[in-house]
This record gives sequence, C-alpha cells and structure tokens, in this order.
Amino acid sequence: MNLLVDVVNVFVDDDGAFGNPLGIVWSSPSTRRHEQQIAADLGFSATTFIDAVADRVATARIFTPTRELPFAGHPTVGLAAWLRANDDEVDAIKVPAGHVRVRMDGDMVFVTGLPEWTPAFELNRLTSPEEVEAVDPDAYGYGLHYVWAWLDEPAGRVRARIFAPEFGIREDEATGSAAMRLTAEQGRDLDIVQGRGSLLHTHVRYLGRQVEVGGRVSEAGMTELR
Repeated sequence: MNLLVDVVNVFVDDDGAFGNPLGIVWSSPSTRRHEQQIAADLGFSATTFIDAVADRVATARIFTPTRELPFAGHPTVGLAAWLRANDDEVDAIKVPAGHVRVRMDGDMVFVTGLPEWTPAFELNRLTSPEEVEAVDPDAYGYGLHYVWAWLDEPAGRVRARIFAPEFGIREDEATGSAAMRLTAEQGRDLDIVQGRGSLLHTHVRYLGRQVEVGGRVSEAGMTELR
C-alpha cells in the first residue's frame, strides 16, 4: 500500500521544538480494516484516522502501534489543530469514548474529556526532576508508567516522562491523556514538561469532573508509507 500521511508534532515548546509526532490519515476503502497495521508500520505513538467532518464535528479513531484507543490527548489536540490549519475548524471530535470538546486559544489548541477515558497509567512521583531524567526506560518491560516530580510545586510546574510498553511505546514524548490523569489526581491546573522538552498545559473543568489539556502544534509535514 502506498499511502501519503500528514504528520504534525503535538505539544511543541514555545520555540516550536520537540513535540510528539502524530500521523493523520483520511479513512478510505483502502485503509479501512487496515488501521492497526498502518499504525504499526508508521511507528508513531499514535495515528488518527478521520472518518468524517460535518457540522464542525470530526469523527475519528486512534491507534497506537499495538491497539486502538477510545481516547487520547495528543491525537485529538493534533487533529483539531491540523483541521484548523486546513480551514476545517471543529468544535468537537467524536471518538469511541465520547465527544471531545475543542477550544482554540491563540496558537494553542485545547481538548476537554473525562479522566476515566484515559488509560490506567501508574503515576510514580519521584523526589526531583533530576531523578526523573535519570530513569532508564528499559527498566519498564510492561505496563503504563508516568514518572514525575515537581519543578515548582506552588506554580504547578511538573517534569515528567512516560514509558508505555503495553502500547508498543518505549518512551512517549508527550502524552495528553496521562497529563489529564495527573491533573485529576492533583485537582489543579498544571504546566508539564515531558520527554525531551515538550510542553503540555492542563486545566480542571466542571468541578473537577473533566480535564482540559492542550498546547501548541507544529505545521504539517508528510511521509509516505509504502
């Protein structure tokens, strides 16, 4: 299969660096029932497949290299930003977990969902950012692990890394759903530096029942899957 795939980096820093690559594919007869294989061949931590866009709502599905997810943060943020850049701005994205609200704030894109939609990351607080940075990803051979420490607790600034071998991901550069889970646990807004330097911003919404996560997204590039 020859397939052209758009790619954006999600949760880039203020200078447009870092971010987590996201593959974006319009569903077609040639991709349907092959989504999992396409996602595995691309090798991104997530690839999203757009089924439809109508009435400012996109319908999409999300795949890691090993499985489909009912919801994820960086794919929904990245898809909303990509659609806006292509003059197809949406107010919501419908994924298997439910309707994800979309909000634009200047050059940042935010999505809101329920913390219970997110995978069951094991949240492991360490004593310092240096300890987080010293963790060996190969120490985690299974499961989903969110390792974090405060950079500045009063200001709500966090240093984090994610290891997700259960999803076929040795280390994830920027993980919106895990940021939502930590935000729900802490009950407060957070600014999170993950991976090599990606930036995620979260807000507690609706009396703590929902969490908004967002950030900046790069312009799209393209890759070809043969």
